[in-house]
Amino acid sequence: MEISPKFTVRHLNFFYGDFKALDDISITINTNQVTALIGPSGCGKSTFLRCLNRMNDLIPGIRVEGDIQLDAEDIYASNIDVVNLRRRVGMVFQKPNPFPKTIFENVAYGPRVNGIKDKKQLKTRVEKALKQSALWDEVKDRINDSALGLSGGQQQRLCIARALAVEPDVLLMDEPASALDPIATQKIEDLIHELKKNFTIIIVTHSMQQAARVSDITAFFYMGKLIETGDTETIFTRPALKQTEDYITGRFG
Repeated sequence: MEISPKFTVRHLNFFYGDFKALDDISITINTNQVTALIGPSGCGKSTFLRCLNRMNDLIPGIRVEGDIQLDAEDIYASNIDVVNLRRRVGMVFQKPNPFPKTIFENVAYGPRVNGIKDKKQLKTRVEKALKQSALWDEVKDRINDSALGLSGGQQQRLCIARALAVEPDVLLMDEPASALDPIATQKIEDLIHELKKNFTIIIVTHSMQQAARVSDITAFFYMGKLIETGDTETIFTRPALKQTEDYITGRFG
């Protein structure tokens, strides 16, 4: 399959007030690939992730410099519909955060907000998203039960279904398995492999093993800078820079 860029980021600087959290980041993120962002806590991974759907806009006193293009369109241009951008670039957070509603209503929420009122259409959209998130078989007989009754791993797959229900192009995942046990983590990782056939996925992870297992491309961040990026196997076996090698082998971080 031909590789085409989904996001093109050039000379991105990001400030919280006077603090420069991201320093001159340039990277291309390809369609239908999984890109893992690795690096120690506080290195800018999550800040970078949130720049891609402008979630950082919600924080007072931030400033963005540089260029981020999604399908060759500047997402920080003044005419961009940010609500539509966040529909196209969905997000799954570290801790599952289902709404205190039924399983059905959790997944139907996004399509409803986006104007889908037809019950049959909503039902189809919900079922498709639950199947995509490998949850349908587990919940189809209790779709009207509270989502809060699901296990942690199921709740996280429900949050993935909720993001998928609005039919995004990109899925951002901020440590989606860090609060889960090993079995639930494996289900999320298997799911990521399936989802990349239809979506571009960018995942922040603290786990080297997880990055090695799920991603095509790995980007190593340190102190707000993008140190090295490349195909995952090369980054993990033959990194170009000693700093990358030291982090991956556990000498620091």
